[in-house]
Formats: sequence, C-alpha cells, structure tokens
Amino acid sequence: MTPPPRPVTVVTGGGRGIGAATAVHLAREGHDLALGYLGDDASAQDVLAAVRATGARAVAVRGDVTDEDDVEALFAAAAGLGPVTGLVAGAGVTAHLGDLADTPVAVVRRVVDVDLVGVLLCARRAAQVMSTSRGGTGGAVVVVSSSAATLGSPHEYVHYAAAKAGVDALAVGLAEELAAEGVRVNAVAPGLVRTGIHAGAGDPGRLERVVSRVPTGRAGEPQEIVAPAIAWLLGDQASYVTGAVLRVAGGL
Repeated sequence: MTPPPRPVTVVTGGGRGIGAATAVHLAREGHDLALGYLGDDASAQDVLAAVRATGARAVAVRGDVTDEDDVEALFAAAAGLGPVTGLVAGAGVTAHLGDLADTPVAVVRRVVDVDLVGVLLCARRAAQVMSTSRGGTGGAVVVVSSSAATLGSPHEYVHYAAAKAGVDALAVGLAEELAAEGVRVNAVAPGLVRTGIHAGAGDPGRLERVVSRVPTGRAGEPQEIVAPAIAWLLGDQASYVTGAVLRVAGGL
C-alpha cells in the first residue's frame, strides 16, 4: 500500500525562537517544510540541518513577510516539495519597549507591518494555494498571536499588542471564509516564552524581570509548550477546531 503523502508546511520566522522549535517538532511528526526567515543565515541553516536530520525534506528561503513577492517565492519553494497543506505564520517582532508616546513612528509601522500585515499576506497566499475551489487540497493555518492581544501590554508594547489583536480577528474571520474550502484557521497565543524577542526589543533581562506575573511561576520554552500546541492545531486530532485562539500562557 502506498503511504499517504507527507504534509508540506510553510513556517515563517523559522530561523529561530518559536518558529525554529515548531519546525523541528513538525519535522519529527512527519512534515516536509519550507522555512521562511528574514536575515540570520547561520541560524536558518542550523534549523534546516536539524529538520533534515529527522528525515524530512526542507528548504530555507530568505525573505520579508511584508513583501508580497517574497511571500510568493516562499510558497513557490514549498510547492517544490508537494502541495502546500499547512502554514505557521510565526514571524514577529516587538522592536521597542516603552510607552506608546515614546515609541518612534517607524517602529510602530514596522511592528504592525510584520506582526499583522505580514501574517495577512501569508494567510492570503495560503488561502489561494490550499482552498479546494482554487485547486488546492485543503489544509490548516496557524497564526501566532500573543497573550498581549488581550492584556494590552501597557508601558511595554501597546503597538505589538494591537497588532496581535488583529491577528486574533484574522483567525476568526478567515476561518469562516475558508470553512467550506477544506482549510481550518486557528491562532495560538503564547505568553512569556524564552526566545530572543526580548533582547531584540533592547531588554535581554525582561524575562527574569517579569516572570513573577505568570501564575505558574515560570516562563515557557518554545519546544516544550508552543510547538506542540501548533502541531496539534495543524493535525487531524484538531479536525473540528477552527476559528479558535488557543492560549498557551501559563495562566496569564
């Protein structure tokens, strides 16, 4: 008997953090992968090697999720592995910590572009290639939101929280649009997770400084909590789950 085809999944932000952990986890679960990353070639190649070590086929594609041509190139590379059946829209940035009044406009625009517009562009392309009425085979989309979407993150990154609230709305609305097209859409909303995003915002010690806010008393690890949640939302066990926002935030 011929084995079923392996799912082909696009992971943006796949070069590090949650995206990298998710890519390795999915590879172990039998996915072939197209990893999108912005600029850290060495980190992306490390993730690519870890994914291929599981026996998965994979490609890494450098590009910006806010650029339509780059998004199309990423999905085209994924299509070289087979019909695309999954998207994990994980690319994200906070870029600055502080009150909104003190946040440069350029930072606000960049964060909204990456964290909301970039997710919209990737989800749009996934809808085009996976919808059954457009010749696709169906599939699943998981967009990475944040507990900040409902907490607001005052005095830290209201701009980021606002963008992530938009991501939650995207998951709900697009799920309804694609329900008859064989495509499920869900969001996962991590809380305080040990990644490089804190250092990227200029506060590498933030994790330890704010961990006391978490009811469980600790930060999460990408490979421990977020990646398995994303994998579940992509998989057959979640076949009746669409339009949901799964909070993975230690009680926040």
